[in-house]
Amino acid sequence: MNDKKHLGHQAKKRFGQNFLHNDAVISDIVDAINPEPGENLIEIGPGLGALTEPVIERAGKISVVELDRDLAHRLRHHPFIAKDLTIYETDALKFDFAQLASDDKPLRIFGNLPYNISTPLIFHLLTFKDKVKDMHFMLQKEVVERMAAGPDCKTYGRLSIMTQYQCQVLPVMEIGPEAFKPAPKVDSAIVRLIPHAHIANPVKDINALNTVCLTAFNQRRKTIRNSFKKLITEEQLTNLGLDANLRPENLTLDDYIKLANFIVDNPAEIAPIKEKRRMSKNRQKQSDDNGDDSIESILNNELTEDPAPSAE
Repeated sequence: MNDKKHLGHQAKKRFGQNFLHNDAVISDIVDAINPEPGENLIEIGPGLGALTEPVIERAGKISVVELDRDLAHRLRHHPFIAKDLTIYETDALKFDFAQLASDDKPLRIFGNLPYNISTPLIFHLLTFKDKVKDMHFMLQKEVVERMAAGPDCKTYGRLSIMTQYQCQVLPVMEIGPEAFKPAPKVDSAIVRLIPHAHIANPVKDINALNTVCLTAFNQRRKTIRNSFKKLITEEQLTNLGLDANLRPENLTLDDYIKLANFIVDNPAEIAPIKEKRRMSKNRQKQSDDNGDDSIESILNNELTEDPAPSAE
């Protein structure tokens, strides 16, 4: 028996396809999303329509973004829901979600995300956070744990900080491999992301925050005295009220914001001139925009996830 074939469709490894087939799990996920008529609902990776159909039953018309041309074709010719779908056959990593938003209808985005691109896709979606009401995603359980982790925890890292700076992160439910065809080799979880309407402690340049996090967690076993030595001296750490003997996982989100703001104001002499100019330019733009945060250029940086705890 071919366990990679479901409802006549052969799952494609390159797209990271694992299709939900457990009705009870599907019902629980739709309840968590709680779609209502008239909302601006966007599904990423609708696949064979396991979530699409019940969401349409509750909310009516929705938009979907699907890269697989075979699945997009099936949806266009679906006997029951095709009339209620607006299909964008494209790569979600490159899609401009802002074009679907309006002032009176912010986006509600949901989907069973391919695990092999989940981190860069979330970073991409966060560039549209000002137009989003909420997001519900199925992800690898470990990724959800890292998104929600706090300081002094082995799962706490760059993904935790960058996501929590932008959003409230709420784990919703865990789902076992048996709910999918083909069954993945990992457990899954649903997470709810609600973008902050207001950031109480804004960073001057979110790219600097990303740089600080990358620097810290690429060397997370080291003390911050050593991991940050190319960005900030031990004396400067002390002046900022930070213990140089701490490790990256011991710092809070506010600590990382403090470090990011410091390197914006005090670019390290070893930093390339081009990088210093970019930070200065971004800082000026942030000021001109009244502190409006954007992480659009974050996609030009490394987007690989922090090493798993077992690999550290």
